[in-house]
Amino acid sequence: MFGFFKKNSEETTNSLLTSIVKQKGVKPKFHKLKVLDVRKETDDCVSVSFLPPVKGFQYLPGQYITLKKEINGEELRRSYSICSSPLDGELRVAIKRVPDGRFSSWATKELCAGDQIEVMPPMGNFILEPSIDDNHEYVAFAAGSGITPVLSMIKTTLKLSKNSKFTLFYGNKKSSSIIFKRELEDLKDLYLGRFEIHHVLSREDQGSDLLFGRIDKDRATSLLKKFQPKMNAHSFFLCGPEAMINNVSDVIADMDVDKTNIHFELFSSTTKTEKTISKPSSKNKKPSSNVTVILDGEKTHFEQPSKTFVLDAALAAGADIPYACKGAVCCTCRAKVLEGSVEMAMNYSLTDEEVDEGYVLSCQTLPKSPDVVISFDD
Repeated sequence: MFGFFKKNSEETTNSLLTSIVKQKGVKPKFHKLKVLDVRKETDDCVSVSFLPPVKGFQYLPGQYITLKKEINGEELRRSYSICSSPLDGELRVAIKRVPDGRFSSWATKELCAGDQIEVMPPMGNFILEPSIDDNHEYVAFAAGSGITPVLSMIKTTLKLSKNSKFTLFYGNKKSSSIIFKRELEDLKDLYLGRFEIHHVLSREDQGSDLLFGRIDKDRATSLLKKFQPKMNAHSFFLCGPEAMINNVSDVIADMDVDKTNIHFELFSSTTKTEKTISKPSSKNKKPSSNVTVILDGEKTHFEQPSKTFVLDAALAAGADIPYACKGAVCCTCRAKVLEGSVEMAMNYSLTDEEVDEGYVLSCQTLPKSPDVVISFDD
């Protein structure tokens, strides 16, 4: 309906995703989109749908968009995962209010249908690409607003792949804080025998010790042993706070699951984990490096202080570099090192393959050599 997918059940995954594959070269620029509706999901969460342009906003299940808004004279950017399915012809995200969150507070209290806001096209590597012939079983662990990209995966997989199955373990404080509770229950009824959901509540007793508490290592182990005793899932998808992701991924890895079948996305990061590539080196005593960044074919040259990240230095030099979180969690500021050597302080979003190919998160990148060339066009 909005230039999204209008496919019939006979088409293959490749044809279904053709428009997205072709879109990979789309530059991450902001577009002013109209808000179609704002729907209250819980007391502190709303879902927002947009009227996207015909081209450039197709997405895969699990991806996110970045919103930009000037609030009290300051430009704020925030990334929010898409909760709708590309099969439904809709672009919708969920925004949960966080303590002292300026953007989320504004969005959950003031954003209304008819408003316009600047939005960057969908991005992200946390994706699931099901096929019509897919007969795989998938397992997801989500906590809080981490359900957002997982919901898109669930809806798309179950609708497209008639023989697929999905099991969701969803952690929240209490039943009233479950985002998309009604929609999840409707999906469970619609796909009987193919979709299972197990709510784990930390502040509300459901009459089951197994489902009462946080999703730590012991609970994750018990949940999998009871509800996934054969551990024959094709892939695992984890989304939520860092602690939960670390706990669950460790448990799954200990069950001899290939790490390439464990996918995760952090919604917040509190500590440096194993995904940390390296810490800024004290051996590089050179006060600055000559850095060139390439964006849309244009080169920007600047001298970068050794303790300043590439993104900050490039923005100060006038380059309109795409970015969102500045915390290594999203990959909006991804770029490729063409010349010279660099190091990343943290990385929570690039795959090992991307790092091996020379890709970096510019918000966490420090130059190590006298001259560095980084491209945002590759």
